Amino acid sequence: MNVTFRQLRLLEAVARNSSFTRASEELHLTQPAVSTQIRQLEEEVGMSLFEQMGKKIYLTEAGKEMYAFSRSIAQQFRYIESVLDDMKGVRRGSLSLSVTSTGKYFAPYLLAEFLKLHPGTQIQMEVANRQGLVAELQENIPDLAIMGTPPENMDLTAHAFMQNPLVIIARVDHPLVASARIPLSRLGEENFILREHGSGTRNAVEQFFGERGVKLNALMEMSKNEAIKHAVMAGLGLGIVSMHTLEFELALNRVAILSVEGFPIMKEWYLVHRSSKRLSPVAQAFSEFVLNEAGRIITLPQQQPAIPARRRVTRS
Repeated sequence: MNVTFRQLRLLEAVARNSSFTRASEELHLTQPAVSTQIRQLEEEVGMSLFEQMGKKIYLTEAGKEMYAFSRSIAQQFRYIESVLDDMKGVRRGSLSLSVTSTGKYFAPYLLAEFLKLHPGTQIQMEVANRQGLVAELQENIPDLAIMGTPPENMDLTAHAFMQNPLVIIARVDHPLVASARIPLSRLGEENFILREHGSGTRNAVEQFFGERGVKLNALMEMSKNEAIKHAVMAGLGLGIVSMHTLEFELALNRVAILSVEGFPIMKEWYLVHRSSKRLSPVAQAFSEFVLNEAGRIITLPQQQPAIPARRRVTRS
C-alpha cells in the first residue's frame, strides 16, 4: 500500500472538520485538490473512507481506523518538528490544548502571556465538556488538557495549578442576597439551574450536598454556563458555577454571590496529559509556565457593592 503523508494529513483535516471545504481552507488548498487526494487514498486502500448523508460527511469503519492512524502520525510529526526547531534555537512550534467549557474563561489569558514569551508558537485550543475532554484524552488527542478533577480510571499525569471556587449565584434582587451564612437546609426551598449530569461542576455539587444530606430542587439542567447565568438573571432560580465564569456579570451587577454555609466549594484546576505521552518542547514549556505563573496571571473576579435604590422624591 503506497500511502503518502500528505494524504494522511488531508484525511486527518477532513475528518476533524467533518468538511472538505473547511479542511481545504485550513490547509490553504482548493477543495477539488483535497477531494482528489482523498479519492486517490481510497483507491489505494481499496475501501471508502467517507460516506455522505445529505450535506454531512461521516467516516466509515475503515475511515475511522485510518483517521486514528493519521492522527497519531500527525502528532509524531509535530513532535519531531518541535524538537528540531528547539535544537536549531528556533522559538516556535505547535501546541494542542483542550479545556473544559469552564476553563475557557481563563485559558486565553494564559495563552496570551505564554505567546509573549514564545511568539512563534501555533496554538490549537479545543473546548469541550468534561465527558468530551475525557474522550479526547482516551484517544490521546491533545498535548495537554485543563480540567477539574481528573478521572481515576486513566493513566494520567495531573498537576493542580489553581483553585476553582464554586459559588451560588442569584438575581441581584433575590431575597436571599441580603442574608449572611444562609443554612444549607434553607436552599431546599429554592429552585436551582444546574449543569448537566457528568460535568465536573455537577459532580462536585452532588458530592457536596449528598454528604450533607441536602436535596436540591433541580428545576432545569443546562450544558452551558452562559445559559445558567442568563436563567438566573431571568429569575428562574439559583445557579452554582465556577467563580471564574462571573467576571462580567459581577462587574455589571447582574448577579450576586450568596453567602451560604460551607461555600464556596473549593476545587482545583489541573493540567493533565497522558502519562505515556512524550511532550514536545513547546508543551513542556507551556506546562512549566502554567504551573509557575497561573496564580499570578489569573485573578478571581470580585463582587461589586450593592447599588442602593434611588429615593423617590415627591413634589407637593
